[in-house]
Amino acid sequence: MKNDLFLRALKQEVVPRPPVWMMRQAGRYLPEFRALRDKYDFFTRCQTPELAAEITVQPIRRYGMDAAILFSDILVIPQALGIEVQMKKDFGPYLPNTIRSQKDVDNIQLPDVNESLGYVMDAIKLTKEMLNDEIPLIGFAGSPWTILCYCVEGRGSKSFDKAKEFCFTQPKAAHEMLQKITDLTILYLIEKVKSGVNAVQVFDSWGGMLSPTDYQTFSWQYINQIIEALKDHAPVIAFGKGCWFALEAMAASNASALGVDWTITPKLARQFTGNKITLQGNFDPSRLLSPPAEIKRLVHQMIDEFGKDKYIVNLGHGILPHVPLENAQAFIDAVKEYS
Repeated sequence: MKNDLFLRALKQEVVPRPPVWMMRQAGRYLPEFRALRDKYDFFTRCQTPELAAEITVQPIRRYGMDAAILFSDILVIPQALGIEVQMKKDFGPYLPNTIRSQKDVDNIQLPDVNESLGYVMDAIKLTKEMLNDEIPLIGFAGSPWTILCYCVEGRGSKSFDKAKEFCFTQPKAAHEMLQKITDLTILYLIEKVKSGVNAVQVFDSWGGMLSPTDYQTFSWQYINQIIEALKDHAPVIAFGKGCWFALEAMAASNASALGVDWTITPKLARQFTGNKITLQGNFDPSRLLSPPAEIKRLVHQMIDEFGKDKYIVNLGHGILPHVPLENAQAFIDAVKEYS
């Protein structure tokens, strides 16, 4: 690997500067991405290896991040479980056949990963060829709780109260569903590693919807199963949005790094994790709308506060679609210029 900064940071090695990449870096803020979006629908882009690989490397060509993340979606997991997922324009994901009962859960069967998700593995192999060992490739999955939220709710939500009601009124069915998602996710991520990804990230986008106690019960125990199953295969990054309250427990796991969002200071994130694990984050994505000079100042301040080692520079969530190209450039350049 010609540029292994990202992998070295995951191993807690001393580095000249921290590595940088951005969540959703292969996305709607790029004109080259929008050109493909206008020609092909969302899941066609996910399920066509040539398109997924091309989209993955687009931001690397433009900005030269220290890691690429495979273009895909967390909802390929419910699709593989036989749950229909539509991506509606100006609405987002829509799952018409929700999971609301024990019978619904009983009907879910684990598929053969390579049959149902083989297109992802093909996209990884193509992407690895295109990257030519310049930088590492990250594979990812949604956390079981986050996937369950979509399966029960049927769409995005501000509160996911239907998903919570399902967990609190039918805990047996909820835990069985969470376990099925977990089992498939483990098989999926192991296949991704075999196909060539150098690290994996688990996105718990809706973990912060749960109370600290319920988080341990309905989310973290399942993420931790994934970490335990993957730890001997590849480094695992766990990212729970809004889950600062769980950082102490997360730091005690075998994860290689923890993602943090912008609702916690670097100092507190280090304190809660005992400074014993690599942290990733936590620039507010909206801050990329600031002037480029201000972005550079804030990025340098952020690195100073986290420290350059055991640290991966990233946003606290995905990049917004309306971020100017020069502002994304300023973010990446700020890290590369850091000394």
